[in-house]
Amino acid sequence: MGEFQEFAEALFGQLSVEINEESEITNLAIKAKEDISGKVEFKELEDIANEILPEFKEKVEGFLGLNVPKNISLKFPELEDLKRLKGDKVFADKESKEFVIELFNAVAKEDLKKIAELMQKDTAKYLVYSTYAIQYISKITTTYGDYLDSIIYLNKFILSRYPQIILHKQGEPYESRFENVNSGYLGAVKMTVLEELIHSTQENLQEINKNAAMKVNKINEELATIILSLDTETINKLSDYCQLQAVPDDFPFAKKANLFFFLNPDHFLIEQIGPDVMTFTHVEIDPKIEESIPQLLEIYKKWLVPIQQHHAAFTAMEGMAAFAIENILKDDQDFQNYLTTFMGTDFSSYQVRKSMGKDFTKIIYEKLGKDAFTKIISNPPNTREIKEPQLYLTRLSL
Repeated sequence: MGEFQEFAEALFGQLSVEINEESEITNLAIKAKEDISGKVEFKELEDIANEILPEFKEKVEGFLGLNVPKNISLKFPELEDLKRLKGDKVFADKESKEFVIELFNAVAKEDLKKIAELMQKDTAKYLVYSTYAIQYISKITTTYGDYLDSIIYLNKFILSRYPQIILHKQGEPYESRFENVNSGYLGAVKMTVLEELIHSTQENLQEINKNAAMKVNKINEELATIILSLDTETINKLSDYCQLQAVPDDFPFAKKANLFFFLNPDHFLIEQIGPDVMTFTHVEIDPKIEESIPQLLEIYKKWLVPIQQHHAAFTAMEGMAAFAIENILKDDQDFQNYLTTFMGTDFSSYQVRKSMGKDFTKIIYEKLGKDAFTKIISNPPNTREIKEPQLYLTRLSL
């Protein structure tokens, strides 16, 4: 299991910056709490969130004209549970879901032995889902909230520590600086609860996104299985042709893994063609690569439809949330203080940040008013319509 063990170590090597940052945040928060203790005190995250939830449900329903689920609830995971939660956010079919849960549990516990065992047990699944572990867990310190199955998850690891760290970094006198930092803390919680409440209204888009992502993952598993079955000569020939980093012959798994990550459509097509691939209906590949992997073109063609559905649904969800947050919180002083204290920016800069989904939502809202949100959810745009909103408006009018 030597090569698998080394690969498990490499996974944590890729996450080392984030793991070190998590330790630094933990240590800074302990020091900050000790220094400000007895001088000022921040309210508990749970108390703030539960207090504002009813008010913000009303704000969301009022602005969007949509209902928040009646059974919506709040949870406040710490770091290890947050990492497990990210596994729940990876959409895989029943056959693969158990593997994903085990993988994220092992990553959360930093259990290299278990990760190596999982890699050996199902190498194709590991190649596909380890990329999610890296992508999702690397963003934990910048992600304040998540929504899944009528539950809003607030990142307690970050939200309960950042205010203390920020105030401590500003230095004495804590009492006179507290009000501004505390207001920014309230703004961060308001923004996060608001965003996840908005996501809770987007059930149809959530379902489209989930089903499309499952199909994408299944196609990537199929590609991984094909590449793992290639003989050494083909792997070496393709690796040389694609100018991949040289790997010693006694690391056969690493060679195949490198080739998979290179030919994975999420990397290969977007790198070769660019983001415009999201509006393409046809792709072609290098004949020399196709000669070695005849199934590859068919896999890429199959991938195009669900990846575009996933991209369109996700962009619409995020864009609607960004547009609604901007409008609902534009006069909220706590949110303004969050932007200056936590983000080092201001509302004017926040407003002009470009986002294809937000720009799309704004144009549809200007034309349809509050009905825009119901239309976007019940009759989702495709990738071309998000890029050219007039196409979507034309389709709705037919």
